[in-house]
Amino acid sequence: MANPLCLMMPVLPGTNPTAIAATLVEYQAKINAALTDIGTVHFARFTLFDRSQPNLLPNLQSTGTSDTLIIGVITEYDGSFNDYIEDFVDQLGDVFDALLQFVVGGKALMPVATHVTAFEAFITANDAAQHVPNTGLYSAYPQTVQKILASV
Repeated sequence: MANPLCLMMPVLPGTNPTAIAATLVEYQAKINAALTDIGTVHFARFTLFDRSQPNLLPNLQSTGTSDTLIIGVITEYDGSFNDYIEDFVDQLGDVFDALLQFVVGGKALMPVATHVTAFEAFITANDAAQHVPNTGLYSAYPQTVQKILASV
């Protein structure tokens, strides 16, 4: 059965959203390859939100900075939370290091490879899926990623 992760990382005030977007674009191929290699991820997306916008979509056309951004990491995965985060650190540690430079409290977690316990605690504190009322997850199927791939 899949487990949810809905990590919401508040961005440092005064950050330009295009810098975050450029970082996400720069690492997208590596993110995709790592998630495939990890082999427990059903779905994953890194998303930039802007709390000041009615639809939460950031204005990337603006050349200014923002005090209302959130980087979201939204995934569904198989297995335990700790194993999943350790896989993320092993495969995507440098990606998280690149993103955490923009995040409130992020510098204290860098590099994540040497701050795994603190990074797990940060994720737990900022994972909307672990906090009421967001604790439900519907799944249309009980199979793991590996069972699904084996049947294709």
